[in-house]
Amino acid sequence: MKNNSNQLKAEIERLKKIITSHDFAYYADDNPTITDSEYDRIFLQLKKIEESNPDLVTIDSPTQRIGSTPVKGFKEVAHNVPMLSLDNVFDEDQLKKRFSSKIIDPLKKLQISQNIEETPFIAEPKLDGAAVSLFYKKGILEFAATRGDGKTGENITHNIKTISSVPLRIRGSIIPDEIEVRGEVFMPKLDFLKYNKNAEELGLRTLVNPRNGAAGSLRQLNPKITATRPLDAYFYSVVRAKGVKLPKTNSDLLDFIRNLGFKVSPESELVYGLKGCISYYSRINKIRETINYEIDGVVYKLDDLNIQKILGYNKTAPNWAVAHKLPPQEETSVVNNIEFQIGRTGQVTPVARIVPVYVGGVTISNVTLHNEDELHRKDVRIGDTVIVSRAGDVIPQITKVVLEKRKKISSKVDIPEKCPICDSKIIRDQGKRVSRCIGGFSCLAQKKESIRHFSSRSAMDIDGLGVKIIDQLVSNEIVENLSDLYSIDKVQLSSLDLMGDKSAENLLISIEKSKQTTFSRFLFSLGIREVGEITATTLASNFKSIDDLKKTNIDKLELCDDIGPIVARNIKEFFNKKENIQTIRKLLDSGISWKDEKNNNEDSIFKSKNVVITGSFNKITRSDLKDKLISLGAKVKSSVSEKTDIVIVGTNPGEKFNRAKSLNLALFDESELFKRLSQELDITLE
Repeated sequence: MKNNSNQLKAEIERLKKIITSHDFAYYADDNPTITDSEYDRIFLQLKKIEESNPDLVTIDSPTQRIGSTPVKGFKEVAHNVPMLSLDNVFDEDQLKKRFSSKIIDPLKKLQISQNIEETPFIAEPKLDGAAVSLFYKKGILEFAATRGDGKTGENITHNIKTISSVPLRIRGSIIPDEIEVRGEVFMPKLDFLKYNKNAEELGLRTLVNPRNGAAGSLRQLNPKITATRPLDAYFYSVVRAKGVKLPKTNSDLLDFIRNLGFKVSPESELVYGLKGCISYYSRINKIRETINYEIDGVVYKLDDLNIQKILGYNKTAPNWAVAHKLPPQEETSVVNNIEFQIGRTGQVTPVARIVPVYVGGVTISNVTLHNEDELHRKDVRIGDTVIVSRAGDVIPQITKVVLEKRKKISSKVDIPEKCPICDSKIIRDQGKRVSRCIGGFSCLAQKKESIRHFSSRSAMDIDGLGVKIIDQLVSNEIVENLSDLYSIDKVQLSSLDLMGDKSAENLLISIEKSKQTTFSRFLFSLGIREVGEITATTLASNFKSIDDLKKTNIDKLELCDDIGPIVARNIKEFFNKKENIQTIRKLLDSGISWKDEKNNNEDSIFKSKNVVITGSFNKITRSDLKDKLISLGAKVKSSVSEKTDIVIVGTNPGEKFNRAKSLNLALFDESELFKRLSQELDITLE
């Protein structure tokens, strides 16, 4: 029996070692060495042995990552070495002063020569997550704690064990007797979005943002809940160790940590002097949106660990490190008013007018609340203090109402019963979230938006017809109908504010030029509800004239690719309205015409493919590229998903590129793209 027990122990240790090795390759090295199915078979083999021999289960076993019983509460953990925060600087001058006062001057007094421009620093992104400290004894995770107040944290070992990238047992040839490592638990941005999407579909509560998601997940009493959250962790320091000699520099320490099985930030970099730090800051700020985790700054640490010890700490932070904050992506503001905008199709959109705040590199004063359901879900009220967030090119949004600061007397805001522009009745689309003004073209707001859409680059492409000019043309009753654009004269244009003779001449030339178009562009310009560029192209390839579309029925429309019952009904309703047909006739009578569009897409690799464009291109604008792809039958989408077939990648691609890589989608770079376009369109792109 004893021999059998020893054999089982040996087999368990062998399987644990294999799994731990593959965990490191998968989570820390991002280089899987076996397939998921192979991994699952090995894991199941270990699990079966342990289930039959529960007395052989150890706390470092991979099967113990997900706890089965909620804990009753969090026990306090006194930090052997305090978990201090970092001092912050916000610009180059503050950084320079900080280096002088906290590093250069003290070292001079100690007669330690230090040329600041040659001094090596470890620079790394400042993760916006939850700081943790992990203690290992004889290589096995003994406990994990939160920062807490810096002196005392909470024991979150049961939750840390659910994070696959955190080693339960240290790897490597030399295992310290004791070691405490510190790092940051975070929620990757793409995983955060996916989690919230799934939560919405299941009717569950969504997370406010990745930072709160990470911190809240670590404070779950039930580790099974934490296990459902997509958490990851990077580590950056060792605060105590026994039985092992630590490196002398921070850069070597990161390699040491990584070799033990911990993940470190791939963006960490050794830089030199103030210039090196500033250069690193600039680079991180530029690629901030492509990094798949939230950051709010960068951290500079003296690389020499001995000098770190000499410089020591002040009351709250180390003297040898500082955080250089990036422009905020989340700020607090106050809602001054909630107004209702009327769109091209009459859609009513509530918009919060807020006290201007600087977020994500821009000043924000207006935030859309999208629709009535969103307005009520967030319960945003006039006078509320709110948290406004913005990341990169993402539309600013109100992520939270600070209820503690709400005024005692406040009222819920509802969609008005009548249009604030034309006083027409507002109705809610049956079965939808959208409310609409029924005023149609008699509503000045809808008229202006219709003209703006009609003249946009993807439609009739009337260069120079901006929002301010459209406002004046409609307000001065120069344009009552879309067709009136083609009867404007120079005298009328010259009478408008900020419109000189030359500008008037250029606009008239642009209007005349727009008369030569394509059938698909013309159909798109009409603003048929839910008919975008792709659907307009589909219609143009299936119907040869306006008369054909007028005569067709819903069944025939539904036979076309990508046209479902709702869109088919919208198209039919549009062409059944007498005023719409009259407008089209007037436009055609003004001289608008098109030739039969050449069918380039029969054998195209892009035909019927969902294509996403990210980045910029040297030989072509993104809008022209979009037109060419559509002409080849592509369905150009704005976001990457599991349904995306091809992603076109230019220079400085954004988060879409990272998403595409994570989904293993087909990627075309600029040279491959233009090779394809040249072949399929029989053109030369110089």
